[in-house]
Order: sequence, then structure tokens, then C-alpha cells
Amino acid sequence: MLEKLFQLQAHQTTVRTEMLAGLTTFLTMAYILFVNPAILGETGMDKGAVFVATCLAAAIGSALMGLIANYPIALAPGMGLNAFFTYTVVLHMGHTWQVALGAVFISATIFFLLSIFRIREWIINSIPLALRSAISAGIGLFLAIIALKEAGLVVANPATLVGLGDLTAPGPLLAILGFVLIVALEARRVAGAVMIGILTVTALAIAIGVTPFGGILSMPPSLAPTFLQLDIMGALDVGMLSVIFAFLFVDLFDNTGTLIGVAKRAGLMRADGYLPKMGRALIADSTAAMGGSLLGTSTTTSYIESAAGVAAGGRTGLTACVVALLFLLSLFFAPLAGTVPAFATAPALLFVAVLMTASLAEIDWSDITVAAPAVVTALAMPLTFSIANGIAFGFITWVLVKALAGRWKDINPALALLATLFVLKFAFFNA
Repeated sequence: MLEKLFQLQAHQTTVRTEMLAGLTTFLTMAYILFVNPAILGETGMDKGAVFVATCLAAAIGSALMGLIANYPIALAPGMGLNAFFTYTVVLHMGHTWQVALGAVFISATIFFLLSIFRIREWIINSIPLALRSAISAGIGLFLAIIALKEAGLVVANPATLVGLGDLTAPGPLLAILGFVLIVALEARRVAGAVMIGILTVTALAIAIGVTPFGGILSMPPSLAPTFLQLDIMGALDVGMLSVIFAFLFVDLFDNTGTLIGVAKRAGLMRADGYLPKMGRALIADSTAAMGGSLLGTSTTTSYIESAAGVAAGGRTGLTACVVALLFLLSLFFAPLAGTVPAFATAPALLFVAVLMTASLAEIDWSDITVAAPAVVTALAMPLTFSIANGIAFGFITWVLVKALAGRWKDINPALALLATLFVLKFAFFNA
């Protein structure tokens, strides 16, 4: 049955190899079980329900990817998008988490339609690579400032806006230790480095009496507080358009980049760069994102950590299905997830920030008309606490700089239209 479903022989792999690859992928991305409830919980959402929603969204998304596209790519609520959901849409803009979930559902539905009608290629080709790289780096910087804030390493300062936290307090010190440990383990290629770092800091916090121990195993919490609680009509407000666009835009490029990167490493991409069944993969992804919003979590997306499973030999959707099964088993570890303090998940955020900021190397810094919009995009995200603002300022700056410099060939109709819409948004619907 497995051979018929996943074509193991054709992909030169075995059930044992695929199961080991699935376990490897799960260990590298299981930190989301602790991080996602901690982040979304700040909106007032029930952390237990968010934990269950995270497990189910990851399981459903990974299973869909494995069964529909037969790719060894796992899915879960995306980093960066969950921070945008909480800190920008809810805490900064003042929308309810129900409205934010509605925006996630609408963006996922649009993503699904774009995948069905194959408009995705036109959109991706319309956005310059430099801006795409800057957006990825900006999300990394956005995660970094959130991580430093959650760790207590960066605090508010009325004179300088921000300042250094108390380095004698246990929280900041443990966060620093956790980050260094994660980086060191990753350098040694230890599977599950991020999760090990989180659990080590949590164990130390419990040992010194900073964090109370809540247990390890129990029956899964109730999903009722978040299940089908999304407010779609509230998300249709004109002020939410930039939010929906940000969810859609980041998810679209994040997925495309992950699919291409992991598939290339797995040898699934043809020599001419064509990726078979990419449409199926995007349909699986967008369907998972819609399902996740119904369950009660932010946008579900493909995880670049899937590359770890590919390195372990994963070549088919069986790898993703193994990840799905492991996420279902994780439902019984809710007490452990509830025990993890914010300063234990902060190192994970900062580590992901390091990985995402690396995309700055892909920018042509010798061309000032490219470098300037890229810097504006990347810096605007953490400094305005909004991914949407960073995208908007980047597009506007790109079009204005290129136009005034006489580089009209670098401005396509899609970019010009989006920049104009963003200007109108700031002029008349700024939130």
C-alpha cells in the first residue's frame, strides 16, 4: 500500500528511511509547539486551545502535502506570521484575535484561488528578487526584536525608546544561554537543536525555582475556545486589506521559496528548474492554512526545516505523513508546553531570525536603487512592528527611486499598482 501511494522504489527510498527522515524533520520544527501558544496567547487566546490547534494544523497540513503532492515537506503555523498576527494586527492595530483569524482565512482562500488558476507565477515574477530577500530579512529582524523583548534583554526607555534590560535577572541570562546552546548544537548538526535549547532552559528555570513545573503528559485540552471563532465579516473591513495582503504575500513567497529549496535538495526538481506537482503542493498548503484558521491558529505554511529530513534521506510524502503522526501524538504533551516560559522560547525566535536575516546576502549592494528599498523594507518591519508596513514602504520606495533615477524598465505594472494602492492606504485608511 505504501509503495503504491508514495512510489518509494521510484524515488529510491525505503519505509525505514522515510520514517527516520520524518522523525528528523519533526525534531527540527517541534519548537513551534511551545512557541506558537506563547505568542498567540498574548492576544487573549486560550493557550491550551492554541496548542491543540497548532498540533492539528501541523498534522493536517503535513498529511495533505504528503498525500496530495507526495513531497517530503512538513507544515505548521509559520514563524513571523504568528508574530505579525499577535503584535501588529491585535496588540498594535487593536483588532480582535477573531478578526485576525478571519484575515488568515481570507488570505488562505485567495492563495487557494491563485494556486487553482495559476496566477502565482505572474505575481512572483512581478516582485524583484531583492525585495523578496529584503522581506525575508525584515521578518527575521521583526522576530529578533520580539525575541529580545520577550527575553528581557531589550526594554522600553523613555529617553532612547529602547534600552538594555537587567542582565542580573535569571530570565535574560537563561535566554542568552539558550541561544548560545542552540547555535552550538546547530553547528554540530545535532537534530532538534532548537527544541533541546528550549527544554534545557525550561529545565534550568524549574530547577532554580523561576518557573513552576506544570507536568508533562495529560489528555489534550479543549479546542472549543478557538474552534470556528474566526470573524470573517470583521476581516472584510477596508482597514484590514493591508493585513490580508501581508498574510497572503508572505505565505506565497515563503511557500514558493521553501518548496523550491527543499525539492531541489531532494532531487525532485528537473534540470530546467521545473518543479513537478508544485500546483498540488500549493493547493495542499493553502488548504492547510484555511483549516488552521478554522481551528484557531495563524497561517500554516511549509517549513524550511523539512530540509533536515531530506538530508536524512526523505524523498516522498511518507516523510511528511510521519511528521503528521508525530504532531498528533504531541497532543498529549500540553502540560509541558504550558510550563515553558517566554524567556525559553525567545532563543528559538532569535535563532530563526538569524536564519532569515541571511537573505540580505542575496541583495546587490552595489546598486543604490536596489539597496535603499531593501534596507527600508527590512528596517521598517521591526521599527514599526509590522510586516505589512515593511512591504508597503519597500514597494513605494522601489517605485519612486527607480522612477526618479530613470530606471523605468525596473518598474512593472504590478509593482506600480501595488505601490499606488499602498500610498492610498496610508493616505486614507492608515491604522
